[in-house]
Amino acid sequence: MPEVFEKWWRKYGRIFSFKLGTKTVIVLNDINAATDLLDKRGEFYSSRPRFVVSHEILSDGKRGVSAPYGDYWKRWRKLQHMGMNGKAVLYYRDQQTLETAILLREMLANAGGHEQALRPLQRFMTSIALGIAYGRRILDLKDEMVSFNHESILEFQRANTPGKYIVETWPLLLWLPRPLQWFRPALEVLERIREKDRETYMSYFNDVKRRSKAGIAKDCMATYSLWHGGSQGMTDVDVAYALSAPFSAGVDTALPALKWSLVAAICFPEILKRIQAELDSVVGRDRMPTFDDERSLPFLCAFIKEVIRWRPVVPLGIPHATTKADVYSGYDIPKGATVFSNIDVLVKDPNLFDDPETFNPSRFLTPHKPVGNWNGKVESDFTIPFGFGRRVCPGMHVALQSAFISMARIFWAFDLLPAAEGSSIDPTKTICRGITCEPAPFQFRVRARHIDVERIIESESAEADLRLKEWEY
Repeated sequence: MPEVFEKWWRKYGRIFSFKLGTKTVIVLNDINAATDLLDKRGEFYSSRPRFVVSHEILSDGKRGVSAPYGDYWKRWRKLQHMGMNGKAVLYYRDQQTLETAILLREMLANAGGHEQALRPLQRFMTSIALGIAYGRRILDLKDEMVSFNHESILEFQRANTPGKYIVETWPLLLWLPRPLQWFRPALEVLERIREKDRETYMSYFNDVKRRSKAGIAKDCMATYSLWHGGSQGMTDVDVAYALSAPFSAGVDTALPALKWSLVAAICFPEILKRIQAELDSVVGRDRMPTFDDERSLPFLCAFIKEVIRWRPVVPLGIPHATTKADVYSGYDIPKGATVFSNIDVLVKDPNLFDDPETFNPSRFLTPHKPVGNWNGKVESDFTIPFGFGRRVCPGMHVALQSAFISMARIFWAFDLLPAAEGSSIDPTKTICRGITCEPAPFQFRVRARHIDVERIIESESAEADLRLKEWEY
């Protein structure tokens, strides 16, 4: 789909539309149009298209990411904001820092390069996501909590498969008497999955309640809902579903971004060397980087921004929907239209980024020129890949924190190399699942950059093992 939209953009220009059944679909390929409509007119561009099967049937209307704009979504968003706003996420830095020490130890154990090389990164990001939601961590990917959440995400993605369910196109069929619904058996399978989801999510939330009463719960989104009024107006089931959002975001979007960071470091070794020189100058070789070093590492921060520009994980964004008719630049936009912000085109707009196909972190070290009536500070506040308006990704700050501390420490500790001498990784090969895209499977190996790396990793990870017990139960 991203390739199709790019082809149509080149043919039809900055805004185009097409019909999908009876629905009008509008694609925005221009930063001014995206900000004018999705940001400035967010009051009636912040809904979602109707997802009959995945949202209404499988999720009982409880997942905020697919919920229409309204009171339920506003309560869901409030809880996400309380748990993941720019101030709240500072609390998670402790766990993120400790988990990266374990990450480096696991990467060192897999230093030779094979199909398991990426599993430490997956465990790291999964553990962070569960820490944010429930104040707990995982020791390995065999944890039941991981397998359940993975399967839940897959079922949601399968339910969104175009053409799989006739009621997605013709929802009026649900008004037929049940004996006449020939498609009902497939929906009954989803209804059974929904009941299991509800029961499991509630068990996780009730677990936090018990630990909270015992005074041993770590601060997390669940405790915010209990202690700080974050769940006002929400039922326990509403909250339980809301708490599942960080896992989906962490595994579906933040993890692919970290994978792309490794791909970029391997494919552009001269850039990795420049990052390492900056780390050596600021941090030295007798300790690991910390969050206190962030302001002194501008090239590393620019690298992270360039990665999410170069390979946006959600290339078409998550579609918005209009709640009233509108007119923009001579275009009639009907009520109920689906509106895509074509992120992949926006971040490769030559009017915004010189030589956009080239991977060049230095572009974020100098001021950007205004584009039309848009004057966003791209170099200091690059948020285009996270979406627009009231639907901007609520986990943005957490994702950027995880990217900084993990990449800072990986690049400080290791040289990253293709798995075999003389082999290479093709950064143009991607795999798309649902709305997200990540690198095609790749293998790599790591090599300690200096003689003290293994000793420092061993010492830091041993301390992390002890301190992280607060997140284990």
